[in-house]
Amino acid sequence: MASSIIREAMISISLVVIILSGLWAITGSWPPLVVVESNSMIHSEDGEVGAIDAGDLILVTAPERADRIITFAESIQEGSPHQGYERHGMPGDVIIYKKNGGSDTPVIHRAILKAINNESGGWDVPGTDLRGVDEISVTLQYECYPHGGSLRIDRWIPSHEGYLTTGDNEKSNGCRIDQLRATDRDASDQYIMSQGLKDENGNPVLAVKDEWVIGIASTEIPWLGSIKLLTTGAWPAVPSSSWMKLALVIGGIIAAPLIIDSFRNDLEESGENDGDHNQGEDE
Repeated sequence: MASSIIREAMISISLVVIILSGLWAITGSWPPLVVVESNSMIHSEDGEVGAIDAGDLILVTAPERADRIITFAESIQEGSPHQGYERHGMPGDVIIYKKNGGSDTPVIHRAILKAINNESGGWDVPGTDLRGVDEISVTLQYECYPHGGSLRIDRWIPSHEGYLTTGDNEKSNGCRIDQLRATDRDASDQYIMSQGLKDENGNPVLAVKDEWVIGIASTEIPWLGSIKLLTTGAWPAVPSSSWMKLALVIGGIIAAPLIIDSFRNDLEESGENDGDHNQGEDE
């Protein structure tokens, strides 16, 4: 009995190792999966497959495995080679990054635009007509809650190359981007500190450097990460409907072997009965 249990445990561990190794080989990222812990990316309070909800598992692709990160601005620009590009329910890529390069829990948010140094001076912004500008002012067709306006970057002077990012949740994030100073150069420091995203040292989050990006959000595996959030106390962020769907998935996983065994037993009994019937006819 003990040897059987040990054998089953070893088989299970081996399968986990094989799966994780395969995912690492595909994505080039370790860990290859992350659990979404907040609701900053939700599109609906009930959650939806295709968007990123708390409790989802996300397959993470290493940045060097992708041709490039495509921003929201590039995806909506008419005539752009990336026009119409969408990931996880909206235009542009979703990236996983370290806040100011620190060691705090990484953020998984959408790349809105990128400021790039122009060789002749100033800044370029792919996805817009801005080239070699000293400060960045641009309006993007990104609907803002609750006033229904557009996202406005206001006279932003980047301290370095990098991405502006935000969560898809229009009520808590959206036009309240992670780098809040970029939307209003005249805003008070008190407002920026109280409303903007901060790193583990309490400093406002700056534009995301390429080296701070640890991955690009790839395939979504809905609901399964909710189990981890139960153990960490972060479960309230999980949409209520996700628990029911998770229960159905777990129930299906448990029931599947029982159904298969029952079906197999029925086939075996049917075969035995056919054999007995044929033997009786021969006699």
